[in-house]
Amino acid sequence: MTRHANRLSLAIAALGMAALGAGPAPANQDAPAPKPRYLSQPLVTSVYTADPSAHVFGGKIYVYASHDTEEGPPLADVEPFKNSEGGAFKMRDYVVLSMANPQAPVQVHRNVLDIADVPWAARQMWAPDAAYRNGAYYLYFPAKDRAGAFRIGVATSKQPAGPFKARPEPIKGSFSIDPAVFVDDDGKSYMYFGGLSGGQLQKNVGGVYDPNGPGGDPRAKDEQAFMPQVAKLRGDMLEFAEKPREALIVDEKGKPLLSGDGDRRFFEASWMHKYRGKYYFSYSTGGSHFLVYAVGSSPYGPFTYKGKILLPVQGWTTHHSIVKDKGRWWLFYADTQLSDKTWLRNVKVTELFYNPDGTIRTIDPFLHRK
Repeated sequence: MTRHANRLSLAIAALGMAALGAGPAPANQDAPAPKPRYLSQPLVTSVYTADPSAHVFGGKIYVYASHDTEEGPPLADVEPFKNSEGGAFKMRDYVVLSMANPQAPVQVHRNVLDIADVPWAARQMWAPDAAYRNGAYYLYFPAKDRAGAFRIGVATSKQPAGPFKARPEPIKGSFSIDPAVFVDDDGKSYMYFGGLSGGQLQKNVGGVYDPNGPGGDPRAKDEQAFMPQVAKLRGDMLEFAEKPREALIVDEKGKPLLSGDGDRRFFEASWMHKYRGKYYFSYSTGGSHFLVYAVGSSPYGPFTYKGKILLPVQGWTTHHSIVKDKGRWWLFYADTQLSDKTWLRNVKVTELFYNPDGTIRTIDPFLHRK
């Protein structure tokens, strides 16, 4: 029997069974679920990158990123680092991505700054930021010192992609993680920072580090939430000009957000940008995995919560930056598309849009979720 005739016989038999009420064969219960479709693709695939801090310097975009590594097991939970979260995030250096615009080819710059070249740092160089002033570029970064406390350091370079040279000591009075430096229209500069849980904000009440402090948020759900910190920088960009204070995030009635308000309260990943004369403070909510924002009329706040910028990405952490380039606004963020492992992330970018009233349109990082 020819192959064609055999197919025809099988088709006739199938029609006969259907006519007798046999019906179609049951669906395969073990069929894999459809894979997610992502809104954006990784900017680079040759290196794992996260925590993107994007800036336009000299008409070009530079993205300062954490460098995730898959080498070895999580960091050991030993003194003086005992009972600290985030051992899987063991980054030791930074990567800079540069591009003519968000849709152009990306150049990867390595040898930016390594922990071996930071005299005071012991481990875990987490999310960085950068700024430019007086002919110099400044790289701000958190790392744990030899007492196990996160501090914030600064390194300088004459080139936007480095290499950067770190100062021998961290910024005096600094603590916790996720520095974000905002240069206002009048030239004054402010650093926003802080992060709960592994970021140790809850271990630094009053700016004094308590190694025996709680590992997570200790406050009751009806208590005021921990707030991000803000401090003006000196003109030389190397130290605080004042003691850090809370940047208050409030609801529509002007009341501070509560610790139990998991979809809105601050967790980590501070960022500041300005739009139509207003200060837009954005951040991550942590366990609910949203990027959200609040708006104020002063760089110190208070900032009134307005809504979500980005819905949950693939992976636990979500960290971002917002930058304007040639009249268009862009959101840089990261997920785990390449690895499907929370500690091995990849930076992405998508365009960001405002509504006529100044609110930000919420972005879904998926075209199709699982």
